[in-house]
Amino acid sequence: MVVTAGILPDLGTEIIIPVCAVIGIAFSLFQWYLVSTVKLSPSSTHKNGVSDSLIEEEDGVNDHGVVAKCAEIQNAISEGSTSFLFTMYQYVGMFMVAFAVLIFLFLGSVDGFSTSSQPCRYDKTKSCKPALATAIFSTVAFLLGAVTSLASGFLGMKIATYANARTTLEARKGVGKAFIVAFRSGAVMGFLLAANGLLVLYVTILLFKIYYGDDWEGLFESITGYGLGGSSMALFGRVGGGIYTKAADVGADLVGKVERNIPEDDPRNPAVIADNVGDNVGDIAGMGSDLFGSYAESSCAALVVASISSFGINHELTAMLYPLLVSSVGIVMCLITTLFATDFFEIKAVKEIEPALKRQLIISTVLMTIGVAAVSFTALPSSFTIFDFGKQKEVKNWELFLCVAVGLWAGLIIGFVTEYYTSNAYSPVQDVADSCKTGAATNIIFGLALGYKSVIIPIFAIAASIFVSFSFAAMYGIAVAALGMLSTIATGLAIDAYGPISDNAGGIAEMAGMSHTIRERTDALDAAGNTTAAIGKGFAIGSAALVSLALFGAYVSRASITTVDVLTPKVFIGLIVGAMLPYWFSAMTMKSVGKAALKMVEEVRRQFNTIPGLMEGTAKPDYATCVKISTDASIKEMVPPGALVMLTPLIVGILFGVETLSGVLAGSLVSGVQIAISASNTGGAWDNAKKYIEAGASEHARTLGPKGSDAHKAAVIGDTVGDPLKDTSGPSLNILIKLMAVESLVFAPFFATHGGLLFKLFR
Repeated sequence: MVVTAGILPDLGTEIIIPVCAVIGIAFSLFQWYLVSTVKLSPSSTHKNGVSDSLIEEEDGVNDHGVVAKCAEIQNAISEGSTSFLFTMYQYVGMFMVAFAVLIFLFLGSVDGFSTSSQPCRYDKTKSCKPALATAIFSTVAFLLGAVTSLASGFLGMKIATYANARTTLEARKGVGKAFIVAFRSGAVMGFLLAANGLLVLYVTILLFKIYYGDDWEGLFESITGYGLGGSSMALFGRVGGGIYTKAADVGADLVGKVERNIPEDDPRNPAVIADNVGDNVGDIAGMGSDLFGSYAESSCAALVVASISSFGINHELTAMLYPLLVSSVGIVMCLITTLFATDFFEIKAVKEIEPALKRQLIISTVLMTIGVAAVSFTALPSSFTIFDFGKQKEVKNWELFLCVAVGLWAGLIIGFVTEYYTSNAYSPVQDVADSCKTGAATNIIFGLALGYKSVIIPIFAIAASIFVSFSFAAMYGIAVAALGMLSTIATGLAIDAYGPISDNAGGIAEMAGMSHTIRERTDALDAAGNTTAAIGKGFAIGSAALVSLALFGAYVSRASITTVDVLTPKVFIGLIVGAMLPYWFSAMTMKSVGKAALKMVEEVRRQFNTIPGLMEGTAKPDYATCVKISTDASIKEMVPPGALVMLTPLIVGILFGVETLSGVLAGSLVSGVQIAISASNTGGAWDNAKKYIEAGASEHARTLGPKGSDAHKAAVIGDTVGDPLKDTSGPSLNILIKLMAVESLVFAPFFATHGGLLFKLFR
């Protein structure tokens, strides 16, 4: 078979990828500059027209006082968030170093730390670099991935805490202005993360290539460490941040709203600062690391499979870097999409917020489909071969385009189904709100049923994309389908980060004592943000399913397993244990939130009971103690779930071998996806059912309200139960299924050589 090269020359690829990454970084900095034009110092509001526009709808309020108060609250939230992340990164840093040593020792011992070249695994006629080189470079890639992941989370948090008070101040000019500040801030995070992830990966490949030369098999095997580093840090970010935010949220809600009947984010509530800090460390920093991990892993899975296909064998650089080209085009397409929200269409009314965010998803998907077609037909040869479990499968470039497109559109379907089940504009959430009339128990029953039902269509969408992409291009097809789903990551992150920023803005408005009108505007932004956060989680879970399946395929190839037979006892025991792991993990994270929330509730009650004048508003609560409770609890409680995920592949691989581990990976993938989707959607629906009652925007909602009514209290209890589901257990599960797969892939040579000790013992 004659393989013809693609139209795009290698030099073009070497220019396009870094240029697109730099454009992404430049665009995010420009958006940050635009956000910074909203000043937070009272001195910026002069008499010459600026303050007039600022306070046109805030009559009778001392503008200087409000701005100063907002700046003070923002400062407290920013300091709390920064100190928590620094504390967490100290512990995570120790783990990072220890695990890097482990990678080096395990992979180095595959060939007895030999420094001589060895025959290549897939082509014995050629010689490849020694296993020791793979050990060293995998360790370096792991550290690079880990540091990039931590940086992604930290930068996201800094941007969010920079923008929250600015969104509050802009809400005085109207809901449209506030929306633009919140959305622009989300875009800063989205583009910075997408561009950084791409640039670091590309530079790493170039640097590793200096040593590896023509040994692309070894080069891209060592690159898998990048995905492992990204996801392992994301696990601790998601779990630690999730426990922090929900301990504070549950404590603040149960005592403040249910027992004391005070509004959400009331400054008298001692847990209110911790609650707002939690939004930034869990929903922003954790989510940033999580989606970076997904991006890194899907790229690594595609590159590993491509390196043993015709791209790698014939050393076709442009075709080999096809996954990175897709991501590069994604940055440009998302940039155009962002302009539709910030520049082309202006939001004038509350009801336009959610459609504007939905338009972002649709526009980015349509533009990206065109972009992927252009890349596929210029970068890829018209026909080529893809490694398919020991044999080479012939694939056409249009087939690979369809693989990416099917992942891209499956992501959109999952996003819309998630929106239908979690937005209070549709009947599922309204039914849940209606069930609050008869108390908390019926609310819980309806909410759980909604979550289970919401799994059906996303699973069919994932199944269809797996079938289509595997039929066309085997495991490489699934890897690029996952990449397709993540190719609009910059837009996805922008609308996802927008939610917590709006939530914080509402909290600041309440604490600064701004008028009811302002709070209504920030609540409207926040309600739309809740739905977009649920859509973001849907994307993360859907892409995690495809990514982990692609990694599973790469692992099976690398561990030299010919077939995974469910009927063999070795595999089946792994399958059933793997399916149990998401439940064990969820139990740990839910219990952790419960324990931390218990301490928080006791502390908030103690302050209300012992600080004279706190309820009257004449005394200030002790916010710092509540922040400390959340910090201490999350640092302590994130270790056991993290250890479960990180140690399971190592223990199973060493004691039971590669076949049993393949069963564990398949089992955890199948059950983990279902629980993650249902947990996220149940929690999102309960949250928005509560907001539906509070807003009282329709006749039906007014019959259930107002705040403080029995139906509202039942809704608050549902929301409180759903908090750890949607913000701790659910989002962390997608990291569990990805992380175990990428860890197994990295350690596959070690498990294949030295694993299965128990079976060897009792043979």
